[in-house]
Amino acid sequence: MSVIPCEQDPNLRLQIEQFAEVLKTQAHKLGDHGLAEKDFYASPIFRGAIQQVRGEFSATMRDKREFVQHVLNHLEDRGYIASWDRAKRGVLHDYVVKLKSGRTAIIDLKGCLDGDNSKIFERPGGADEFVIWSLCTNVGADPRRNAWSGVHTRISAQIITRNQCVDGLIIWDMVCGTIGRACPKLATGGGVDRTTVIGPFCAPPPCIYLFPASIPSAEAPKVSAQSLTNVELLAAFHSCFGGRDDEINHVSFEFASVGEETMRRTTVERGGVVQHSSEMTAIRRA
Repeated sequence: MSVIPCEQDPNLRLQIEQFAEVLKTQAHKLGDHGLAEKDFYASPIFRGAIQQVRGEFSATMRDKREFVQHVLNHLEDRGYIASWDRAKRGVLHDYVVKLKSGRTAIIDLKGCLDGDNSKIFERPGGADEFVIWSLCTNVGADPRRNAWSGVHTRISAQIITRNQCVDGLIIWDMVCGTIGRACPKLATGGGVDRTTVIGPFCAPPPCIYLFPASIPSAEAPKVSAQSLTNVELLAAFHSCFGGRDDEINHVSFEFASVGEETMRRTTVERGGVVQHSSEMTAIRRA
């Protein structure tokens, strides 16, 4: 049972940790800086080089936007959406999608969901659908920890405390299905290639999470995930990129007020089976 099908590769993680240790202890032997070991680590050379390499290898927002734009173009070219555009400057969301029905869907891009940026979102007026899209390109990160941290610890808390309805979540980026993040969906294809070529990318089906259409409260403490047919944008992603119905994640929330504490339980169900569920947990105030 897991909040997301993919998992961290323990061998890859171990190799990363081992190589990082080698870098920390043997870096003074590299290059022609002419410094003794003690002087090298006291100088800004090592830390500065690490920061530079990190910046060069990290996927920038430009790289992530390239993937997103190829995806949205693919959806539009094949008639799953009517059109899309970048959001105007000064707003918290990133894309505005016009759906075939005439409805308007708003997309808010996030990185890895275990960061505080996952708590910063605002459903704009006029949005018929509001979806968060997580692009976590850190192959060393634990996808299950990230997904649960986002869905339960951050997003559910904001939905309840700020009365911000989120229709769903997509967890999907250009690392999915690569050697750095193997996708179990590709292993269960039954001999069928389940990848989709999107510009320069070759992607597996996305991970889709449906949230409730209403916010839990004292009057209605339990709210269940809405159906895929009610969230047209997520239905388009699901159909266009080869998703299967038993791969859709349904997220439900339960609310309780105990003394001065606001509590909630988050449950993720997939394929008719509860994959992960929290205890009744207090919402920590920021």
